[in-house]
Amino acid sequence: MDDYRYQNGFANHFATEALPGALPQGRNSPQRPPYGLYAEQLSGTAFTAPRHRNRRTWVYRIHPSVGHGAFSRMDNGGWVTAPHATPPVEPNPMRWGPLPEPVGRTDFIDGLFTMAVNGDVGTGVGVGIHLYACNTDMTERVFFNSDGEMLLVPQQGALAMRTELGWLAVRPGDIVLLPRGLRFQVHLLAGFARGYVCENYGEAFELPELGPIGANGLANPRDFLAPIAAYEETGGPYRLLTKLHGQLWSAKVRHSPFDVVAWHGNLTPYKYSLAHFAPIGSVSFDHNDPSIFTVLTSASPLAGTANCDFVIFPPRWLVAEDTFRPPWFHRNVMSEFMGLIHGVYDGKAQGFVPGGSSLHNCMVAHGPDAATFEHASAAELAPAKLTDTLAFMFESRYVLCTTRAALAAPFRQLDYPSVWNGLEPRFDATKR
Repeated sequence: MDDYRYQNGFANHFATEALPGALPQGRNSPQRPPYGLYAEQLSGTAFTAPRHRNRRTWVYRIHPSVGHGAFSRMDNGGWVTAPHATPPVEPNPMRWGPLPEPVGRTDFIDGLFTMAVNGDVGTGVGVGIHLYACNTDMTERVFFNSDGEMLLVPQQGALAMRTELGWLAVRPGDIVLLPRGLRFQVHLLAGFARGYVCENYGEAFELPELGPIGANGLANPRDFLAPIAAYEETGGPYRLLTKLHGQLWSAKVRHSPFDVVAWHGNLTPYKYSLAHFAPIGSVSFDHNDPSIFTVLTSASPLAGTANCDFVIFPPRWLVAEDTFRPPWFHRNVMSEFMGLIHGVYDGKAQGFVPGGSSLHNCMVAHGPDAATFEHASAAELAPAKLTDTLAFMFESRYVLCTTRAALAAPFRQLDYPSVWNGLEPRFDATKR
């Protein structure tokens, strides 16, 4: 997969063709394309959306997408969509170990396990947060999500994402965004893959505004990579799967869905290496808010308060003086779901392992465990670099409702709240 080529950019207009002259030009665009191709538009926003927010891509393909059989319902497996009749939301901090490897042959769709949901897919609000664990390629099955875009965060095992618009190879430390409605397969570049998925029902993810940071920093647009056109003329039959309003459906299609010879537009899948993220930090005193580590954000109607933020905690220098450096003790109106890609998270001494996850809902108190607090309180405040660490957070303004399966999962760490048991009173009224 190392020989794949990419176009780079973010939310820009791309143009790519697998055959010379396949992209229509001038008066032939787009209804009379060369090579006898069919013209088709994939719209990610309403036609009347403002120009700067309008997302659409024209594709020129061998067969139109309408050429498939009738859809029939199929079992949803472990996939849950909001709104969902979940148990009462607990005001308790929660933590889980990694999702276990599947026992039998399991592809990406079958390997999805929903941890929590919020909002309402029917009104375009909220997210679904899932884990995935798979050991089999999607060879005969092709999926598109009618409910939302999907942000994949691989934790173990590299993936080859086959999409209508071309291929993307992603590895742990990368992320990949699959737009709503785009048809794709997930292939494994190793025998097993595991990771996290944020299914976004709301406004599309975009780069956050930089404000006082200025023109540079955080994630840079030029580092987001989109695929070039790559088509399959024959192939099939395939099984076409979709999820619409929370229900999975399946239909037969006799030809390959990956028959796009050329395309142009700004509604594309993309990948991004988190190693390119440029962290911002304090160089004097105090501890910055985690919002300075935002890679992507999905807006909500309340300005400055996200439907979902994707935030990372990468390797970085800590140089602030007279400051407790791990995350502070905290209660937040935003709900926080965290995962660990590799290494050690600086806010926890043990228990939060790669592939694991935690949930601290709206106003649920959390912070460094007792061991981390004691170590950080006694540490010399010299410049130090955090290495071998890459954690992330899906943060939402809406309460995250854990599924029954997540609450009862054998990999849930029911003793998680005990990590704060050692925090004894340190108050002494005689010391200023």
